Amino acid sequence: MISMKSRILLAGCAGMLSTSVCFAEVTVNGVTISDAQVNLLVKERTAQGQPDSPELRKAMREDLIAREVVSQEAKKRGLDKNPDVVAQMQIASQSVLVRAYLQDYIKKHPVSESALKAEFERIKAAMGDTEYQARHILVASEAEAKSIAAQLKKGAKFDKLASEKSQDPGSKARGGELGWITRGNVVPQFGDTLAKLKKGETSEPVQTQFGWHIIKLEDVRPLKTPPFDNVKDSLRQRLEQQEIQSAVADLRKQAKVEGADK
Repeated sequence: MISMKSRILLAGCAGMLSTSVCFAEVTVNGVTISDAQVNLLVKERTAQGQPDSPELRKAMREDLIAREVVSQEAKKRGLDKNPDVVAQMQIASQSVLVRAYLQDYIKKHPVSESALKAEFERIKAAMGDTEYQARHILVASEAEAKSIAAQLKKGAKFDKLASEKSQDPGSKARGGELGWITRGNVVPQFGDTLAKLKKGETSEPVQTQFGWHIIKLEDVRPLKTPPFDNVKDSLRQRLEQQEIQSAVADLRKQAKVEGADK
């Protein structure tokens, strides 16, 4: 004779997708392993590209059973009272809540298509319509920059001086080479100087927040801007991150925080 509970379980199985498996309720020493827990682990795996299947669902259920067994044993040994473990559990709980809040915030404050297009146009304007292939030498003082400029005028090799004297670790080993850049990639003083140079010219010393630069323009070419649809997703992520940072900053301002530097 089939019990009413079994009838309900069987009826539920009949309506499930073909990739799903209907398991009987599982308890571990009286603690229930829920379908919601299994579904959560399955969702994580499918998000990584693993297909949903009966085998995956069974594996996730077995994983949860193993976790519960070990968790119960840890509690028997009093590990859940260990201060370090308590702190880790609190942080893990906070992380789940923070992630849920941020997901909910973005869902309730979606980035509009118009905002995405406005950001796209802003970036295009900042980058300009030209790419520059350039080198530079970065030093700490104006006097040293002037000395290097004088040596270049006397015929010294730019790449050799850059390798010897530049304080920019990112380009020093390549003789000061920066590759192809736009005005939007660099600070305004650097970009303005770059735009005024002719191909093959070297600048006078230029000061920025990083120090003093000697800049050489090697080549120019038109900038090929990718279509809006190709970068829309990355723009959305950028604007969502800005929204989140603003929301968290507002919450921080409203909170009463004591005993910490503000």
